[in-house]
Amino acid sequence: MRAELVVDCRNAHGEGVLWSHEHGLLMWTDIDGERIWTFDPASGTQHSHKTPGRVGCFAPRRGRPSHELIAGFANAFAFLDVASGRREDIAVFEPDLPTTRLNDGRTDRAGRFIAGGMDEAALAPISSVWRVDADRSVTRLFGGVSCANSACFSPDGRRMYFADSPTKTIVAYDYEPASGHLGEKHVLAQVQGIPDGSCVDSEGCIWNAVWEGYRVERWSPDGRLVQTVEVPVRKPTCCAFGGADLATLYITTSRLMEDDDILRREPTAGSLYSVRPGARGLADTPFAG
Repeated sequence: MRAELVVDCRNAHGEGVLWSHEHGLLMWTDIDGERIWTFDPASGTQHSHKTPGRVGCFAPRRGRPSHELIAGFANAFAFLDVASGRREDIAVFEPDLPTTRLNDGRTDRAGRFIAGGMDEAALAPISSVWRVDADRSVTRLFGGVSCANSACFSPDGRRMYFADSPTKTIVAYDYEPASGHLGEKHVLAQVQGIPDGSCVDSEGCIWNAVWEGYRVERWSPDGRLVQTVEVPVRKPTCCAFGGADLATLYITTSRLMEDDDILRREPTAGSLYSVRPGARGLADTPFAG
C-alpha cells in the first residue's frame, strides 16, 4: 500500500498534522518554514499563514474559530490567532535550557494539551514532557527526553503513547483521563528505524511515521506490527486520520537537511500525502481551555 501526493507544498519541515472535525479541516505546521497550513478535502482548497516563530505542535480550541489555536512554539506554550498573527504566551518553555525547544504534542481525550521538547544541540536527554490544562496551568510529566515524538492516546484515553526518537522505541504509559496523571510505563514496540509522529485509530492501533524510513507503520495495542504504508519520500514525520468519514490517513513529510541529490530524486519531499488504508481514525479532542 502506497501513499499518494495530495498537496504539493514542499514544506521545509512539515509536522504535527491533525484533523479538526469541528471545522472540517486538515491542519499541520511547517516548523522551519514558520507557517500553519490547512487543507479542506471537500473543496480541495489549501491555505497557509505565517506564524510569529516556529510552531512544533498545536491544537484547535473548543468552540473557537479554526484560526484560534493553542500552540507549542519553540520557546513557549501560547495561544495563537493565525489569521492576525497575534500570540499570547501562556508559559515559557524550559527557560533554563537554551538548546531545547517544544517539538511534538497532541491533546488527550479530555482536551488537555500534552507536548514534549527536544535538545537541538546534541539530542541530549535533558528535555521534558508537559501538560497544559484548561485553566492554563502547566505541569511537568517526566524528563530525560532527547526528542519527544508520537504523543497520542488510546480510544478510551487510558493509555498515552510516546517515543523518545533516538531510542527507537514506542512506549505506553497508563494514563488517568480524569486527572491527566501518568502511571506505569512499558515498552510497546522496538522500531526498525526512527519513530516520529503518531496517531491512534478506532481499533486502538498506533500509526507511526518512520523518519528516514519511507513508511508509516501500524502497531497493535499489544505491540505487533500489523500493516505498513509506503511513502515515496524519505522523511515522513506525522500522520492523522481525516475527512468526514475519518478513513483517510494523511501524512506530513520533511525536506529538512536533505541534500541536492535526494531532492532531485524526491522533489515533492516536504509535501502532504494520503492513503485510505482500510481503517478509520478518531477525531482529536479540541483544547478545552
